[in-house]
Amino acid sequence: MSDSAAAAPPQSAGPWRLAALDPAGALALVVGGQGGVGAALAAGLAQRHPQAMVRLSARQPAAADVLALDLQDEATIEAAAQRLAQDLAARQQSLRTLVLASGFLHHAGAGPERSWRQLDPAYLQQAFAVNAIGPALVIKHFFPLLARSGPVLAAFLSARVGSIGDNALGGWYGYRASKAALNQLVRTSAIELKRHNREAVCVALHPGTVDTALSQPFAKTGLRVRPPEEAAAEMLDALAAFGPAHSGQFFAYDGSSVPW
Repeated sequence: MSDSAAAAPPQSAGPWRLAALDPAGALALVVGGQGGVGAALAAGLAQRHPQAMVRLSARQPAAADVLALDLQDEATIEAAAQRLAQDLAARQQSLRTLVLASGFLHHAGAGPERSWRQLDPAYLQQAFAVNAIGPALVIKHFFPLLARSGPVLAAFLSARVGSIGDNALGGWYGYRASKAALNQLVRTSAIELKRHNREAVCVALHPGTVDTALSQPFAKTGLRVRPPEEAAAEMLDALAAFGPAHSGQFFAYDGSSVPW
């Protein structure tokens, strides 16, 4: 979803290359990897970097190698991180890419507010639980597992409507505010992550409007709606262009900068 046009994208370092997945034994983890966008990102990473390992997390894992993780339950996040740490040590791998692709916008009977008259504590709590508190706990438990040297990437799917500077339409209080909170978490954790690894990149990324269950009720005529595979390819191209100088910033799927 977009309120205004974006700035020009940075120059790419070259297609099909995510530096964080170049080292031997590199592993990528996609949190929310069984959702529409998450699954497409995981598939794209595996296709572009067949030498790297790609792991998924999901609330209800369908395979033994999928980490069980519920963003609203810290105990499951901590347990998943401990299991991954054990796997990394046993297989002599390093966690170099972490993508959080989960998000909440609506559920049955509750959706984004058009007016302050519709503000509802239960909806606000759910939005912040999934869009901000859950990602904060992922940072808490998984960032210590990221490699301490060499290229590292952490990307959090945010939303342009979470931009305070770009908000020209109003409405969508809970979703905007929770994504704005996520953006601040990304900015703050990027600063700390840099102290652990000077080559680390930590960014918030707006995926655009993707044809998934999250955005389908709100897709407008004339708005560019892309299938998950196309959106994932564009986001991976953007991520491949980022280096340490881009860390702690907010970008769109095409690599253009989004104001905070």
